[in-house]
Amino acid sequence: MYPPSIQKLINFFSEFPGVGPRTATRFVFHLLKKEKSKIKELALAILDLKKKIKFCEFCFKPFEPKESPNQMLCEICSNPLREKSLLCVVANEIDLEAIEKTKKYKGRYFILGGTIPALKKADFEKLRIKELEKRLKHNPEIEEIILAFNPNTEGEATTLYLERILKPYNKKITKLAKGLPIGGEIEYADEETLSFAILKRS
Repeated sequence: MYPPSIQKLINFFSEFPGVGPRTATRFVFHLLKKEKSKIKELALAILDLKKKIKFCEFCFKPFEPKESPNQMLCEICSNPLREKSLLCVVANEIDLEAIEKTKKYKGRYFILGGTIPALKKADFEKLRIKELEKRLKHNPEIEEIILAFNPNTEGEATTLYLERILKPYNKKITKLAKGLPIGGEIEYADEETLSFAILKRS
């Protein structure tokens, strides 16, 4: 239906989370209306994303090194004021940022990389479960693990699975309080509700 150059971009945008073919098509035709300089600016921004952004070797949070190109820890994990006894496990970067905005949590994080039912069976290994276990083995100062997943079917299944996996490590395992609505998502929760869920975790 469309020229190959247009269809190629439609297919590319369709791979984005929450973007279907119709929305992807709108994106492409929006770009066609832009000046060549703006398209070049976008292309350079995408290249910079891959060139400048690193993943924290502890929590896997994407960050841009400021101290030196060899910096391996994000601004949270490298902060000496963060409580190393607390480890909050989240599904993705967006949930981490949502919790961080509340300013109620002072520990460190670990990004699991998704939830169990959300991934195909073949993609199950993409979850950083082994890496999480490695953090517990090499960081004995961790006393409490907070499982901060969405209060829906996928989040509950992931929580139950991790509780079973992490039980042998004899750490205190807590979950967010039920201040979050059932079926809701952490990234869309208001800061007051999320703050309550963190402070009243059990």
